[in-house]
Amino acid sequence: MRKYTPYIKKYWYNFILGPLFMVLEACGEFILPYINANIINKGAATGDIAYIVKNGIYMALIAIFMMITGILGANFSIRASTRLAAGIRSDLFGRIQKFSFSNIDDFTTGSLITRITNDITQVQNFAQTLLRGFFRSPVMLIGALVMSFMLSPKLAWVIFGIIPFLALSITIIIKLSSPRYAKMQKAIDNLNNRVGETITNEKVIKSFVREDYEIEKFSSVNSELVEKSTSALKIMLLLMPVSAFAINITTLAVVWFSGKPIMVGSMEIGTLTAFITYLTQILMALNFLAMIVLQGTRAAASDKRISAVMDAEIDITDENALFKDKEINHGSIEFKNVSFRYFKNNKDMVLKNISFSINKGELVGIIGSTGSGKTTLVSLIPRLYDADEGEILIDGINIKDYSLYNLREKISVVLQKNTLFSGTIPENLRWGNENATDEQLSKACEIAQADSFVRAFPDGYDTDVERGGANLSGGQRQRLCIARALLKSPKIIILDDSTSAVDTATDASIRKSFREQLQDTTKLIIAQRITSVCDADKIIVMDNGSIVGIGKHEELMTNCPAYTEIYYSQKDREEE
Repeated sequence: MRKYTPYIKKYWYNFILGPLFMVLEACGEFILPYINANIINKGAATGDIAYIVKNGIYMALIAIFMMITGILGANFSIRASTRLAAGIRSDLFGRIQKFSFSNIDDFTTGSLITRITNDITQVQNFAQTLLRGFFRSPVMLIGALVMSFMLSPKLAWVIFGIIPFLALSITIIIKLSSPRYAKMQKAIDNLNNRVGETITNEKVIKSFVREDYEIEKFSSVNSELVEKSTSALKIMLLLMPVSAFAINITTLAVVWFSGKPIMVGSMEIGTLTAFITYLTQILMALNFLAMIVLQGTRAAASDKRISAVMDAEIDITDENALFKDKEINHGSIEFKNVSFRYFKNNKDMVLKNISFSINKGELVGIIGSTGSGKTTLVSLIPRLYDADEGEILIDGINIKDYSLYNLREKISVVLQKNTLFSGTIPENLRWGNENATDEQLSKACEIAQADSFVRAFPDGYDTDVERGGANLSGGQRQRLCIARALLKSPKIIILDDSTSAVDTATDASIRKSFREQLQDTTKLIIAQRITSVCDADKIIVMDNGSIVGIGKHEELMTNCPAYTEIYYSQKDREEE
């Protein structure tokens, strides 16, 4: 809990007032039965109405006091726990924002969603239960024990006979449930991963008529969650029957041992009634403490998962950067013997000994077969991943010596998957520059060949974009993403197969605009079509993680067999 201290300090008064009012409420719990016993023993037995009324008023006032303090205690406890959860959630989300791609790969998206929602909710619920019962229950337990000894010391010892049994039962239940909660949270991870993947790819599923297949897969992970949840919760549910059994057995023992004293008149009915009430309070207090421990067991499993995210070593930082205030001014790029692997324990490299240089303002095409390492190559430039060997220089400076902000601020990347958000077109475009004017938006769209189709919409630039750009075609999404990237005024822009959904004429127009409007910007274009890169200043040909050719189109047609093979295979398909 030490790591939660900053959140507790911020709202300390809630964490103090909540338990305080709950303790005050508990004080009334063990006073009421005593007064009630006196009413039965002294008022009802003698017919003293005045005594009954007077003590009845005392009980009413205490009940009102308990109601007020109970409400205040619950209110402050809820405020404390929700603010605690909000603080943890905010910091956890901020931590995830600092993750590199490899960090996210280590946890998976579904698992991170579970940790920032369900796991934090478990901690919140535990904190609320703790504040409402951790101090209240011991006060009620001790107070009821003291009052029961005051009423009848002999009968009070009966209670101590059942406490060891209840304590042992609770210990066994906690020990059995703890590992099962961890498995249940992992099953929730799997469910979130399955749901996220299915909903994201709903169009693909429908186009291949695979709804039944996905329903079957979902049923599998859903059944797993049911199994793990049932396994964990059924152990926890044993607590109530065990507690009820303890209460009933102890009540029976009390009635048995008090029968003779009542018959001979040495014990009054009111005393027995109060004693049974105190007995119930004692066992309920023990039961509530057990519930706190059980809920704490589940929260502990969630806490470990939260801590795993908070304590994860972020492999890409700028802590050791030599020039944190340095900005990219030109955009020249140089790779020096760069090698990279995704799985660090794997000896096979995804990129092998890559070396090349790109001058400021050049338009460079990158081409190669699927899986040749093109996307991995460009992902290293803005440090979405870090190279395992070699170094990458921008403007002659190792990219690790720039701050991450200054490095990425001047590099725009349009990824293979075009992501747009719900909102208007300008709201999406201003991700590139939140202060961009309408004229700048229009200019960027003109370069990306998006202005004409945007203006053709009934609402023009005020058109609403559905989540993920679902109401736009693939080509329209690509062009808007390119326009958004241009609004950053980058020194380096990378298009990762970002014109695959547009026709060749539009593709050519985008490249033409790039040449004319972005002369001082270094442009890297990954493409599957040779026509998309054949007029580039330089073409990099990749195969199996290595560079097998660099040069202009004419040079590569002469001296690069891999390039000529791609060229003729595409030409043959066009002629068919």
